[in-house]
Amino acid sequence: MRIVQVDAFTAHAFAGNPAAVCVLPEPAAEAWMQAVAREMNLSETAFLLRRAGGDGFGLRWFTPTTEVELCGHATLASAHALWEEGHLAADAEARFHTRSGLLSARRRADGWIELDFPAEPPRPVDAPAGLAEALGLHAAPGYVGRNRFDLVVALESERAVRALRPDFGRLAVVEARGVIATARAQADGFDFVSRFFGPRVGVDEDPVTGSAHCALAPFWAPRLGRERMLGYQASARGGVVEVRLAGERVVLGGQAVTVLRGELV
Repeated sequence: MRIVQVDAFTAHAFAGNPAAVCVLPEPAAEAWMQAVAREMNLSETAFLLRRAGGDGFGLRWFTPTTEVELCGHATLASAHALWEEGHLAADAEARFHTRSGLLSARRRADGWIELDFPAEPPRPVDAPAGLAEALGLHAAPGYVGRNRFDLVVALESERAVRALRPDFGRLAVVEARGVIATARAQADGFDFVSRFFGPRVGVDEDPVTGSAHCALAPFWAPRLGRERMLGYQASARGGVVEVRLAGERVVLGGQAVTVLRGELV
């Protein structure tokens, strides 16, 4: 069974966020998929199964420890792999049936891939007890929001986001899939920066998180006065995500590079 590893949200190998992609010839047991994801030891491993009647693919995402309901970078990697490995024609739309509903991907003429995802706007909440200490902050953040997955923490500057050194043990007890730290960008060409911490689901820091931008797009659009923005996720690997708010949907744009092909035996 073939498996590929794709670096997503980057134009260069060994940057962005790596995901493993496995196109299944038949349905697989959940325990086996979880074991493969643990073996790959990437933030997500994606499993695809072609649906009867040609209506796209079923898509599931696993971290090394758990299945997740929405993942952007592994969806981008899956679309890239389907086109590059010949499972879909180069000009065909990729359609994915997931726990978060129907998602789709298309390839633009410039080689970028656009994903159609649900918007996940955060609503303001009181900061959970211990959140500031877990993030290594000396004072309570100015804004904390929550959507159905994550907490969004807005900081005063890009420098503050980059300087975060979380205590992942403390952060793992915060009741959320992950914590998104964000601020306005200071670098030319970008509108906002972010980082994503998810020790509760087995990923201390995710290199580039597409699903986090489903929250960041509706968060930043009214604050910046625009619906189309460019975000930079300031992890050690780094990655670039285009976002466009379209009502209750977010269009995520990114590039991808295959770095490894292999077989599960």
